[in-house]
Amino acid sequence: MADRHNRDVDRQPAPLPEPLPAPTVDSHAHLEIITDTAPNSSEVGEILKQAKSVGVDRVMQVGYSAEQSRWCVEAAEFWNESVLAAVALHPNEAPIVENLEKDLKVIEELANHPRVRAIGETGLDYFRTPPELRKRQQEAFKWHIELAKKTKKALVIHDRDSHEDVLSVLREVGAPDKTIFHCFSGDVEMAKTCIDRGYILSFAGTMTFKNAPQLRDAVKLVPIDQLLVETDSPFLAPMPHRGSLNTPANIATIVRAIAEERGDDLAFLATSLGSNAERLFGSFSNSITNE
Repeated sequence: MADRHNRDVDRQPAPLPEPLPAPTVDSHAHLEIITDTAPNSSEVGEILKQAKSVGVDRVMQVGYSAEQSRWCVEAAEFWNESVLAAVALHPNEAPIVENLEKDLKVIEELANHPRVRAIGETGLDYFRTPPELRKRQQEAFKWHIELAKKTKKALVIHDRDSHEDVLSVLREVGAPDKTIFHCFSGDVEMAKTCIDRGYILSFAGTMTFKNAPQLRDAVKLVPIDQLLVETDSPFLAPMPHRGSLNTPANIATIVRAIAEERGDDLAFLATSLGSNAERLFGSFSNSITNE
C-alpha cells in the first residue's frame, strides 16, 4: 500500500486546462496524496482554488485506510462548501492491516458523520492481492456493502482485474441503491451489465489513453443519469499530460473528452455530471463552518 499511496514528488502538475462553461464535480480524488499536508492546509486550499478557476467547484475526497479516512472527514469539515468525504478500507489495505476489526470499527464510526456521503473505496483488486488473501478481501468488500446499505449512503467500488467477482458479490449480497464503479475499467459488455443493474459508471483520465478504446466505446453507452467523472488524483492524469501529477482541475480535460466521444454539448454534460454527483452524495454545502 505504501507504494500505491506515496506521492511522487518529482512529478509536476499538468497545466491548467481551459475553464468549462458550467461548473461540475470531481467525484473521486485523494487530495492528501497530492499535498502530503494537513486537511486544512493552504496547499489543499490552493488545489481547490485552481480547480474552481476552471469550473470544478466540488470534490469528493475518498478514503482508503482508517487513518486517511479521518483525514477525509476533517477536510470535508473544513472545506465545507466544496468537499465531501467517503470512508473505507481499500481492497488492498483490508487483507493486510494488523487489526482489521479495529480499523473497520473506525470506518463504521466515521460513516455516521454528516459530511461522509459514501462508503469507499472498497471492492476487489486481484492485480495486487495474491490468491491466498482474496477471501479476506472479499469479506471486507461484503462488510462495506452492508455498511453502505445500513447508512443509506453510496457505495464506491474499486475494481481491478476482478470484474466477474465484483459483479457476483454485488448480486450475492444485494447492491446498495447507489452503487458507483470508480474509474470504470470494464469493456462494453460489462458496461451494459452495469447499466442494466442501475449502477453508476465513473470515468477517469484513463478513457483518454490511446490504449483504452474499450472505455471510449463504453462511455458512449451510459445513460446521462448513470454517468460520473473523476480524476482519481494524483493518479491517471489525462492525455496529453499522462504521467503528470493529477489534480481535480483536470476534470475539465476529461469532461471535454467525454463530450467529444458522446457528442454532448459541453455545458450540458458538465451540468449533468454535477447534478448526478449531488443526487448521489447530497449537497456539498451545509451548516458546518470553519473553526
